[in-house]
Amino acid sequence: MGYLSLKTHGEITLTKETKSIAEELEIELGQVKAVKSLLEDDNTIPFIARYRKEETGSLDEVQIGEIKDELERVKKLESRRDTIIGSLKEQEELTDELRKEIDQATSLSELEDIYLPYKPSRSTKGSKAKERGLEPLADIIQEQRPGLNPEVIAKSYVDEEKGVDDPEAALQGARDVIAENVNENKEVRQKMREFFFENGSIKSELKDSEADPDEKYREYYDLEEPALSAPSHRVLAIFRGENEDVLSVKVRPPKEEGIKKLKGLIITGNSRSSDQVKLAIEDCYKRLLAPSLETDLRNKVKEKADKEAVEVFEDNLEELLMSPPLGQKRVLGIDPGFKSGCKLAALDAQGKFLDYEAVFPHEPQNETDSATETISEFVSKYDPEAIAIGDGTASQETESFVRGLDLLGDITVVRVNEDGASVYSASEIGREEFPEQDVTVRGAISIGRRLQDPLSELVKIDPKSLGIGQYQHDVDQNLLENKLTEVVERCVNRVGVNVNTASEKLLTYVAGLGPTLAGNIVGYRTDNGQFTNIEQLKEVPRIGPKTFQQSAGFLRIVDGDNPLDNSGVHPEDYSVVEKMANDLECAITEMVNNSEIQEEINLENYVDSEVGLPTLTDILDELEKPGRDPRPEFEPFDFSDDINEISDLEEGLVIPGVVTNVTNFGAFVDIGLKSDGLIHISELSQDYVDHPRNVVKLNQRVRVKVLDVDKPRKRVSLSLNFEED
Repeated sequence: MGYLSLKTHGEITLTKETKSIAEELEIELGQVKAVKSLLEDDNTIPFIARYRKEETGSLDEVQIGEIKDELERVKKLESRRDTIIGSLKEQEELTDELRKEIDQATSLSELEDIYLPYKPSRSTKGSKAKERGLEPLADIIQEQRPGLNPEVIAKSYVDEEKGVDDPEAALQGARDVIAENVNENKEVRQKMREFFFENGSIKSELKDSEADPDEKYREYYDLEEPALSAPSHRVLAIFRGENEDVLSVKVRPPKEEGIKKLKGLIITGNSRSSDQVKLAIEDCYKRLLAPSLETDLRNKVKEKADKEAVEVFEDNLEELLMSPPLGQKRVLGIDPGFKSGCKLAALDAQGKFLDYEAVFPHEPQNETDSATETISEFVSKYDPEAIAIGDGTASQETESFVRGLDLLGDITVVRVNEDGASVYSASEIGREEFPEQDVTVRGAISIGRRLQDPLSELVKIDPKSLGIGQYQHDVDQNLLENKLTEVVERCVNRVGVNVNTASEKLLTYVAGLGPTLAGNIVGYRTDNGQFTNIEQLKEVPRIGPKTFQQSAGFLRIVDGDNPLDNSGVHPEDYSVVEKMANDLECAITEMVNNSEIQEEINLENYVDSEVGLPTLTDILDELEKPGRDPRPEFEPFDFSDDINEISDLEEGLVIPGVVTNVTNFGAFVDIGLKSDGLIHISELSQDYVDHPRNVVKLNQRVRVKVLDVDKPRKRVSLSLNFEED
């Protein structure tokens, strides 16, 4: 019948889709094609972004990730298209015209609309009416010819043997057929879907007075707003309330308006046949079309809310992972507590665990003398350059106690976010790292290491346990998991990883590695000692040429045989640096950190078919500062000494704080108390704020004004929208 081959069809569709991707992302078609080709060749996103800039036009990881997502969407669309074509062939229903419609479909919903009339299904009212011979009557009525009397025509279709006992039964069967015809009409469904999306609202009501005894969902008892513009946090909260059987939720336009719109698409006159069609349309809308399109709209609303919530989570996680590291300094980690005491863990500059002790300076034990003596001994013995105190229970009291010991000298005291520390302590990773220590020791170690290098420590913890984002358990878990993994990989590879000191978990996120190869690297390191040059990586079991290519540029060897091994210069470009050194008649070691020599390099001299200016510029940047950490410099932060309890707050007070979470509705700020304060989105700026993340970021240091203090509920409202005297 002259059908296109699947391969040719796929190529045509992908070409069309790559054009749409380029237009949507506002990039060149060639960039999309380059990324597609590189991904098909099993290159990782970090590798493509960092080492294939000439091919992609210097697209970053986020843009490349967006292209990858779109290409995967197209792939799913193609798979469904092929399945539908196969089914239609089996049914012997595939015509050239139908094939053309399928080929031109650009979305799953459009494909399903085309396929709906041919989709194998259970017996329906319409199919039963057809079996009783009523389809011709339905066709006549649906023409809506003036002067035609359906009641009279219906008499000729009465057949008691077929279960059509009277004219009204015949008309009812005909209306059932018409209802299904309307529901299965591709153009009608598309226009009604657009109507639902444009006019649909999300409406929630309390199911009954006993459904929510704690009034957890009080603000959603009687709420209605446009569905596709509703903020994601409200959408997710409403759907959670529905899942918990507290709220009754509808996501659709007003029924009367929907029926009116549908009649406008079908009714062509005021004949008696039109009256029958109107009845069929009302039935179609209520029984078939509205429930189906409400599902589509619900999915669209949920997908949008999930996407927005995950984006917030992504931003927060990236800011958290890229927090300033204290660096290689000796640290005393303290996991504070009252009844269970404060757990101390001494760490050397590389994060190696040295010693542990528990002290009980607070209620109910109040062993202040013993605690003072133990902490003093630890400080004297291990000479910490900083003390990291977890910000959980007894944090303020412990910090005050430690600062009051008068033994600190130049020791920096830092309060560290301990979200997820307990998760790490009880995790398989925690047990593997410290099998002989209990969970309390592991928690103190984790807190200390978070100060030294937040990224290296936080990658060991499920991001969903880090206290950032919103409604994390309500969003699509696969989407959340995939996007958060991308963020972790992006951050790890942006910073680079010391192959001789990195944990197995940290190595897992290096481009091209994964759990198995990360374990092989650690095993090789244990058996053979530290790596002295990057080429030794090829000796690790199962690391072949492709894996080496993808990972080598992100691994670092400090004080190794080649200074370039401690830089972001990829081994495939070492020859370029060697040529530069030869031209300058100096050693590579002389080029590193030597601005005078580097100024003599004319990058244009080294451009060829393989290496362009973007890569050469990156090489020069690495020679200026090899092993440079892209994270900000660490700076200590002090909360107000006068704020220890919520009772110390009063309206109008201006105090320092640190942003701990950014959501769609505002930002939470640690002001030194047990509970964070909230800056509502309306208090972030005098100007309109589209999203809080456009004004504040996680870990940002701010000065906030106290607007309201709800002492019984321990809630504090804050503002950034003020001018300080």
